[in-house]
Amino acid sequence: MGVDTHSAAALVQLSLSPDFDHVGILRIADADGRNALSEPLVHALLARLAEAAQDERIHCLVLCGLPDVFCAGASRDMLASIVQGRIAPTDILLSKAVLDLPMPVVAAMAGHAIGGGLALGLCADILVLARESRYGASFMNMGFTPGMGITKLLEHVMSPALAAEILFSGEPRRGRDFIGMTGVNYIVPRVEVEERAFAVAARIAEKPRTSLQLLKRTLSLPRRQAFEATRTMESLMHEISFGQPDAAKRIEENYD
Repeated sequence: MGVDTHSAAALVQLSLSPDFDHVGILRIADADGRNALSEPLVHALLARLAEAAQDERIHCLVLCGLPDVFCAGASRDMLASIVQGRIAPTDILLSKAVLDLPMPVVAAMAGHAIGGGLALGLCADILVLARESRYGASFMNMGFTPGMGITKLLEHVMSPALAAEILFSGEPRRGRDFIGMTGVNYIVPRVEVEERAFAVAARIAEKPRTSLQLLKRTLSLPRRQAFEATRTMESLMHEISFGQPDAAKRIEENYD
């Protein structure tokens, strides 16, 4: 499907930081859709990520959302399309697109990040969360198994035991609940999230892009390999869980 460049620019904004050299800003800004992963937003994100990957001026990319919502996961319409078989869950390749970016990525997750929105943030190399915001894997609340690689990505920043509890329960937790329990880089007050993210990005962006690319490929290799292996298992689970006769009803009843 082609991408309307005007729509893409409205939903997802890609720019160079006016304050820090070689720092790019990718902001998810679908205020009307509350940054839920609708089909238009997914296409816009993929288009902007592809542009960022090719921009040699960007040495480090900061991934941001709205002040109160980083990313809300799949929209109701997107989930309905998956249940009806019009879209395969494997078609949502945002995780791979972020993991494959040649430059380091800092996720400034000031707002809530739920389901696929949390998975998207976990693909970044450095995470900055807000003490007040909620983060969770809501997939099982709607009766279907997790996707976008989160079954392994979550273990990158927390113990397998804690990751399993969050995946099984679907319970969202405040950022402050993770202090001392995870490998998240920073958990700060919401108003400080972007400031901290840009400070880290600026320090990284001072380095030569070629060296950053080499280090990024090396450090991200375990996560990229885990994602590819996990994607196969998640697809198999989705085929069954989305095929349940009451799948659409569960989503409608539990969608938030």
